[in-house]
Amino acid sequence: MDTDDIAPPPKTVVTVNLETMSIAELEARIVALTQDIAAAKQMIAKKQAVRGSADALFRR
Repeated sequence: MDTDDIAPPPKTVVTVNLETMSIAELEARIVALTQDIAAAKQMIAKKQAVRGSADALFRR
């Protein structure tokens, strides 16, 4: 079986009803989301560095 014919599963987006959350829960959510954003930015920087190294190696 050729796996190229199989589509990856769709990414799910989690929606949260902010109306039902308390102020403390909203603040905790902001902290968690901020940490996720920082982690994503670090991963982007890491991948850009690897790509830069590969580009330099292959002289793109």
